[in-house]
Amino acid sequence: MAITSESTTVWAGGLIDGSGTVALDSSGQGEFPVNWKARSEGAASTTTPEELLAAAHSSCFSMALSFALANAGHAPERIQTTAAVTFEAGKGVLGSHLLVSARVPGLSEAEFEAFADDAKANCPISQALAGIPITIEAELA
Repeated sequence: MAITSESTTVWAGGLIDGSGTVALDSSGQGEFPVNWKARSEGAASTTTPEELLAAAHSSCFSMALSFALANAGHAPERIQTTAAVTFEAGKGVLGSHLLVSARVPGLSEAEFEAFADDAKANCPISQALAGIPITIEAELA
């Protein structure tokens, strides 16, 4: 069964002087302010499309890794993933870097890295981001 998720952005004004809000419609979990200054200068007072993309990538990757590990008989105790999505005005999204640390009893570092590389390549958000470089650093905690 296909599930469709929705978010709505309402924007007022021009790009430089305007601002808006993005609402997580499907879950109802929040509404967040957005503006160009946060996106182009790194102002931390509002979210950015890239921060939301990083949230999608880190959560999707973590789920894909957990699924693959559990299916192979190595249920993880904990997975922590940070996705760092880089944006440059005039160039766009330049890449996503995944920093992963996990506790997986009975798994070697090499085995874990193989599972992490597979999840990086095959999680649906990584596949949607196929037009940008995706890098990874993965370690067992």
